[in-house]
Amino acid sequence: MGTILVLTNSSGGLYDFRNELLVRLLERHKVVVSLPDTTKVKELEAEGCEIITTPINRRGVNPKEDAGLFLAYRRLLKDIRPDLVITYTIKPNVYGGFACRLSKTPYIATITGLGGAFDRKGFFLKMIIMMYRMGLKKAECVFFQNKENRDIFAGYGIRGKRERLVNGSGVNLERHCFEEYPHGKKTTFLFVGRVMKERGILEYLEAAVRLHREDVEFAILGYCDEDYQELLNEYEEKGIISQWGFHTQVHPFLAKADAIVVASFHEGMSNALIEAAATGRPVIASDISGCREAFEEGKTGFGFTPGDAGDLIRAMEKFLKLSREERASMGRAAREKMEREFDRKIVVDAYMSEVVN
Repeated sequence: MGTILVLTNSSGGLYDFRNELLVRLLERHKVVVSLPDTTKVKELEAEGCEIITTPINRRGVNPKEDAGLFLAYRRLLKDIRPDLVITYTIKPNVYGGFACRLSKTPYIATITGLGGAFDRKGFFLKMIIMMYRMGLKKAECVFFQNKENRDIFAGYGIRGKRERLVNGSGVNLERHCFEEYPHGKKTTFLFVGRVMKERGILEYLEAAVRLHREDVEFAILGYCDEDYQELLNEYEEKGIISQWGFHTQVHPFLAKADAIVVASFHEGMSNALIEAAATGRPVIASDISGCREAFEEGKTGFGFTPGDAGDLIRAMEKFLKLSREERASMGRAAREKMEREFDRKIVVDAYMSEVVN
């Protein structure tokens, strides 16, 4: 019975999208999880995981803080002496990977998305490339969630010993079961995700203003990650949008919507899209890698150019012209696509094959 150490930056993300892997690992291994928060700690401990709290500034670039994280990972490896380390998200991948490399501990990394890091130029980009090379060079396997991310890394010479491409984290088809299409008099568009510029909130709000009418609702599901709360409150008071808040269980809200909108500028693989599709809802999605793989144009949803409010409006208007039966048919096709391609069991099997190796 070996020990596996998991390094991640969010207990919620780990439990919601990767818990099935943890359950499989716990069948044969001791699992220790390093994370910075307590959101899903009780649930993880109840399943048998040992939890260690390791502070992470997810979005900061403070060298002192990042050096502290690297040293914390070094101490964890020395104290726990795991047989394998699995890392998720940028800082655990980079600093955890480098710590594993120095201690000669086998590790598997997952690239869950690049954000805007590789859109930068000059010194900052060179630093990012160097850090990823240092962190991933000795990884037994690097998992990518879309081909574009894999190709970007290959172009910069960032690689581990092996690489694999999987459809994101997959979707739990039982938790996100198929729901019959709603019969409401209003068409409800639901923006799902953190409220921030890079998630396309400004384009969504512009679409809400320009398409505002009595039989269309523009709802938002997610917490405000940037300084937009006053603007959201103002739009809600005017009846332009509805704020549905932040909820750890999103399925009931997906079921209430007619179409789910994901307007991100960057994605690894959009969990919001694949969960919506599994629920049987058409999607309006950014035409980018990480979204594009999760829908079929005109069959399960409509794509648009990210950052282009006019193109988002065009896609929404196209959807509004569809009959209820046409929309429901798109939802059924979306569910079928998830069953064929995005079942989380397929993703978990891919990871388990690497753990066995």
